Amino acid sequence: MPAAFTPPPDFTTRPTLQGIFGMTASTHWIATATAQSVLERGGNAFDAAAAAGFVLHVVEPHLNGPGGDMPAIFVTADAPGEPVVLMGQGPAPAAATREHFHDLGLDLVPGAGALAAAVPGAVDAWLVLLRDHGTWDLADVLAPAIGYARHGHPVLPAVCRTIAQVRDLLTEHWPTSAAQWLPGGRVPEPGELIRNEAYARTLERLVAAGTGGRVARIEAARSAWREGFVAEAAAAFAAVPHRHSDGGTYAGVLTAADFAAFSAGYEAPATAEFRGHTVAKTGAWGQGPALLQMLTVLDGLDDEHLDPSTAVGAHTLLEVLKLALADRDAYYGDDDAAAAALEHLLSPGYAAERRALIGDTASAEVRPGRVPGRAPFAAPLRESYTPAPAGTGEPTVSRAGVVRGDTCHIDVVDRWGNMISATPSGGWLQSSPTIPELGFCLGTRLQMMWLEEGASSSLEPGRRPRTTLSPTLVLRDGQAVTALGSPGGDQQDQWQLLYLVRTIVGGYSPQQAIDAPIFHTRSMPDSFWPRTWAPGSAVVEDRLGEDVIAGLERRGHRVTRAGDWSLGRLSAVTRDPATGILGAAANARGMQGYAAGR
Repeated sequence: MPAAFTPPPDFTTRPTLQGIFGMTASTHWIATATAQSVLERGGNAFDAAAAAGFVLHVVEPHLNGPGGDMPAIFVTADAPGEPVVLMGQGPAPAAATREHFHDLGLDLVPGAGALAAAVPGAVDAWLVLLRDHGTWDLADVLAPAIGYARHGHPVLPAVCRTIAQVRDLLTEHWPTSAAQWLPGGRVPEPGELIRNEAYARTLERLVAAGTGGRVARIEAARSAWREGFVAEAAAAFAAVPHRHSDGGTYAGVLTAADFAAFSAGYEAPATAEFRGHTVAKTGAWGQGPALLQMLTVLDGLDDEHLDPSTAVGAHTLLEVLKLALADRDAYYGDDDAAAAALEHLLSPGYAAERRALIGDTASAEVRPGRVPGRAPFAAPLRESYTPAPAGTGEPTVSRAGVVRGDTCHIDVVDRWGNMISATPSGGWLQSSPTIPELGFCLGTRLQMMWLEEGASSSLEPGRRPRTTLSPTLVLRDGQAVTALGSPGGDQQDQWQLLYLVRTIVGGYSPQQAIDAPIFHTRSMPDSFWPRTWAPGSAVVEDRLGEDVIAGLERRGHRVTRAGDWSLGRLSAVTRDPATGILGAAANARGMQGYAAGR
């Protein structure tokens, strides 16, 4: 451990697990146990991750669902040095034009309601992964999710809180959701068994969709999803006008043809080097490259300025976060211009330019850099927005640091060296009304797109929203060594940065890094409705310490204390290629994430 770096405390909330057979870490203990059960019965990491992914739809319905999205990044045992992005982010429907939204009197895409639905991508992505890299039959992979949906699972306190928060919305405006989530007209009690018979039947219909070999049955399930009963029911239900988050009543524009036009697939990752490691992320259609930009800027600084547990280190990291996120909002998106800009944004010369902007005091400005031949998009800056009350979009971390819900994450590594990091999200129960025939609702990822012109993330039919979902893979000496991720919307890569500097530079174990005090900034427009910002903000866990917090305030940061254990839901699995030793660690905050393995 560098002498300049704060040593970790001896105490950790859980051990960093070690073994040689297989490891899983996720945001729910049932998902972790499901994945491990698959590994124990001979499945590989991809079988395990897929089975756990469908279970997460059932046990964390306030954080993800089948109508949502799912990017992942993985390596196979045959190619441990070649990370691949699994692209499960659906695009805007063909009728989702800026003109249509403006004609409805909207200046933002709503945060709740089917008008904000991108084409669902999560289920197709899991099926594509299972088809190409799994070994199990579809019926076996879906059996745990079907069992929990039909027979019930003990509902999380957080699910009950979420249902309570939107009870009036469900009761007054979304009766199909009330029928599913308010049994007998009441909010479920924590620990009560809740069921989703309709989703169990949906999964069973996918299993029964085809005959023949393993791959043929998976393809038949994909067809039933993309071109059959799922697409037809979802499109018909979305077309019925219903209440949205701005208080208006609108119909969605998603059609069965939009379902059929989308297919999950694979892409090359964006990568950057940092202190002898290669970090791999999605392309510029996601926020992942912002983490790469942060690392390229920090790579030119000494260890003292990278320590999150000191005032100078926390200040430096916060300023780097703001610079990278400003570029994210100015240049990222799903078009050729964004992809071309990324090469410049990750170049050593550009990193040096950005590094020079880090001053002794906190910036309260949005400061994107300059990309040759490209004008930066200036996102609208609103410190407040007050529409009529209704539902919520992805309820990530509030300005006060309160976690109201967000996303899921799962990491798996097996004894052969297959490794995957996946971040399923969207389609949470408070997104839009439940489709009664299917047992789930549509997502609201289009809220991340602007209704202004001129951005790579401006709303256009067929364009993918610039998602915040951001799984990570880390390589060393040409082989994958860590799969990492976290829920948290705009905070995902901010929290992951702290993990990386603490493990790579500070020598922390995975569990020590996950347990260590966390902070983030909101000094950029939120990616979620109503897209406000808090200039110069620093949201910190109190455990960061009085001296460090006072040091940040002296430097001009507008500090919000969020409590001792309130920020971050990181998890990670690791593999040492030299020894074959596997590891895993998970977050104790919120009392539901867990790691398991042997």
